[in-house]
Amino acid sequence: MYALEMIEITKEFPGVKALNNVNFKVRQGEIHALCGENGAGKSTLMKILSGLYAARTYTGEIRINGDKKEFHNITDAENAGVSIIHQELALVKDMTIGENIFLGRELSKRGLIQWDQLYHDASVWLKRVGLHMKPDTKIGSLGIGQQQLVEIAKALSKHTKILILDEPTAALTESEVEILMGILHDLRRSGVSCIYISHKMPEVFRISDSITVLRDGHTISTLDTKLTNDDHVISLMVGRELTDRYPRVEHKPTEVVLEVRNYSVWHKENKDQKIIRDVNFSVRKGEILGIAGLMGAGRTELVTSIFGAYEGRTEGEVRIEGRTVSIRSVSDAIRAGIGLVSEDRKRQGLVLTMDVKTNTTMATMDRVSRFGIINENEEIKWGQKYVQELRTKTSSLETPVGTLSGGNQQKVVIGKWLMSDPKILIMDEPTRGIDVGAKYEIYNLMNRLVEQGVAIIMISSELPEVLGMSDRILVMCEGRFIKEFDYREATQENIILAATGGK
Repeated sequence: MYALEMIEITKEFPGVKALNNVNFKVRQGEIHALCGENGAGKSTLMKILSGLYAARTYTGEIRINGDKKEFHNITDAENAGVSIIHQELALVKDMTIGENIFLGRELSKRGLIQWDQLYHDASVWLKRVGLHMKPDTKIGSLGIGQQQLVEIAKALSKHTKILILDEPTAALTESEVEILMGILHDLRRSGVSCIYISHKMPEVFRISDSITVLRDGHTISTLDTKLTNDDHVISLMVGRELTDRYPRVEHKPTEVVLEVRNYSVWHKENKDQKIIRDVNFSVRKGEILGIAGLMGAGRTELVTSIFGAYEGRTEGEVRIEGRTVSIRSVSDAIRAGIGLVSEDRKRQGLVLTMDVKTNTTMATMDRVSRFGIINENEEIKWGQKYVQELRTKTSSLETPVGTLSGGNQQKVVIGKWLMSDPKILIMDEPTRGIDVGAKYEIYNLMNRLVEQGVAIIMISSELPEVLGMSDRILVMCEGRFIKEFDYREATQENIILAATGGK
């Protein structure tokens, strides 16, 4: 008997059939990966399972341990033992761990919350997930990895039997990923079934027992993880063979376009703490410079400060095309010819409630306005140009960008910066949370930009991506560049050795 059966699930939106007779089954105590490109139907299927899309708004059947279920809301699903942990964590930062775990289910007696009992019970669930924190600690003081463990403790406290994890490692450090993997192994041993959604193939193959692939709203295949490989799964996801996931071409760098000399950055809150220490580097036209390193090494702080978007104090010299420039703001950086595709597109790259064309033109309003008045025809023209060039999937230019898939949102961000004609394009985690097909399109776009003479600085935590796309690789450790590699001599092993301070 299966712990979960979703049978011939069909879900339609106006003009779109998001799911078409999808079948998905999960055994008790297994970790079942759900894979597919953005837009394949994974999120829609999980929203049905978790009660976000109510019964009778779709057709088909859900069975839990063989019993037919209808979920009209999230509470119905949770009462049946189903919980979901979204990529965007749903915790209240100003409340304590214990308050978050039992939010809406507070232990009370005669209308009074039993705080001692609540915090005692919370500490039991924290111990279950290996989080050694006091339950009266404020959520806002925790790191992302610790917050994720609180979410898991919260789900387990509801006696969850089917746990859905959506891109659970997207913002975790390597050590936090190891902790999460250990917890998932423990949950499997205790009989909890986990549905694991991730674009990271190494993780999928490391942790899962089975893999189901969705494509264009259809179930393509369910596979035993041990009997398949990532190339086969990717070919099922995209509907074609991807013979080379990293389309490397031989670039021909020319003169130095950006040079950074004796550059330091201080922590924005702890004013005496230097987080970038006297670094020197340069990048040439027609080159992809990869920057590797562990989380916390200072990579993002370095590039956001060069872009004028970091609040901490900086010191040193930045030269563009041989001329020293003073960059005190984002506007200064844009005028100097720098664009930044930030690591968090939803918070720093886009205004999610605004439409595609507005997000595309917002960094270069002078091109679509005169005397402070926006020319809507010009705005439409530029928006359409980059939707077509980047093959962005959107129903119209007026579509709110927050409704697009992650890959298409990233294309809107990139289009915004292409419109500014950058000499230097900084791409911080350019393919985070994006499916393999969209990644391939972005890699090809990077190659086209480099051929046009743009200098690209790429920060990535995915070492295969760094190795597959960079011409040169700089490795950062504790605010310093430790090592430089030509792509021909770089390996995952020597990059990791440098990133961890090894010789």
